[in-house]
Amino acid sequence: MKSIRISAGAMAVLACLATAPAIAQDGEPKIGVLRKEANGKVLEMKRSLQKELRAAIKAGGFVKALEVCKTVAPSIAAKLSEPEGMSVRRTALKTRNPDNAPDAYERKVLEQFVADAAAGKDLKKMQHAEIVGADGAKEFRFMRAIPTGKLCLNCHGDSIKDDVKAEIDKLYPKDEATGFKQGELRGAFSISKKL
Repeated sequence: MKSIRISAGAMAVLACLATAPAIAQDGEPKIGVLRKEANGKVLEMKRSLQKELRAAIKAGGFVKALEVCKTVAPSIAAKLSEPEGMSVRRTALKTRNPDNAPDAYERKVLEQFVADAAAGKDLKKMQHAEIVGADGAKEFRFMRAIPTGKLCLNCHGDSIKDDVKAEIDKLYPKDEATGFKQGELRGAFSISKKL
């Protein structure tokens, strides 16, 4: 096999190309790059929230976990939103916290997730990404489905213990997020970034 010699200058150019973000012809990042970044944010949010919830459940049961969802989850989302200018949040068709109500775009995607799940698609793999625009402004939008897990049923199912139900009523007087079955769509992580 014949070896090929590459000059140091050519190697430097190749190295820059390999590490530069993928850019579309119009100068915007390609959707695949943004999707990868968004999935990273979702993973961070999920891991951080699960860690906090496990600690709260161990310390004070599911009543304590409700406090984490009320106070800690929004602060985790805010912290993850800062570095790259991505807005990170959770939303659902049936919300517990009215601040998490879906906008029109999120509602449309959530309804599509429900339809896809009814058609047999795996909620654990469901995500949607696109670049949307209006009036000359463009925005990257990304959503990843949150299936209802077995543990979630303690606060979101149809057989909630009295002390947990009382805490839900106290913290969230307009709660709509109960009556779920395992495997149903609980909601979604939603990420947006102005381009």
